[in-house]
Parts: sequence; structure tokens; C-alpha cells
Amino acid sequence: MAKIALYPAIFQKEETGYFVKFPDLEGCVTQGESIEESIMKAHEVLAFYLDDFDLNNLPQASDITKIEILDDSFPSIISVDMLEYRKKHKNKAVKKTLSIPQWLNEIALKENLNFSQILQDAIIEKLKLQ
Repeated sequence: MAKIALYPAIFQKEETGYFVKFPDLEGCVTQGESIEESIMKAHEVLAFYLDDFDLNNLPQASDITKIEILDDSFPSIISVDMLEYRKKHKNKAVKKTLSIPQWLNEIALKENLNFSQILQDAIIEKLKLQ
């Protein structure tokens, strides 16, 4: 299950390249020397900015056709898969304590089961993240 975030960005031509801002996301800005670099950096800054939000409660995006731009600017939609971003950047293991019945623990230990992997797989399946 992907969690794609789509936001309009304004690219403004400057002497040294392009300045990029997201009108819906205060302080979410970047710049690059070329359009290609600016787009790449726009994806990065958007993911970084949205990372603090609950994936089910992201800020509302404006209609790109209603955004005012200057003569030396152009709008574009920037997308980022927030679930993939978090998988890549927040993959640090977190210790959890859990309880299972003794009889089940004994059988699982005899079978050399990896409790952490089984729990991860079950949570991913339950949340339909694959």
C-alpha cells in the first residue's frame, strides 16, 4: 500500500538556478542549479517536511490551477511515497515487549522461529502495507 502525497510547487527562475517553494507548506523550500536538480531536491524536502505528520492526516493540497505565479515562475506537482520514505529513513529497530502462551513459546523455540520477523510480517499483513 503506497501513501502518495501530491503537492503543488512553484519553481522560480533565479540567477543561480531555481528556487522551489510549496505554497501549502510554510517553510518547505529548496533550490537547485538546474530544473532536474530542483525537482530532485523538491521531492526530498517534501518527504522530509511531511515526515512529522500522521500519514492519514497530511495537510490539504491546493488546486494547482488556482495558484498565482510570477512571470519567471512555473507550477508543478511534486509527489512522494511517504511509506517508502519512512521504510528507507526510519528503519531503526524498536524493542517491544509482548506476551504469548507458554505452550506456544515452547513450540516456537523448538522450531527456531524468529519472533521479531513474524511480528513484523503479521503487522504488515494486518495493515495491508504490501
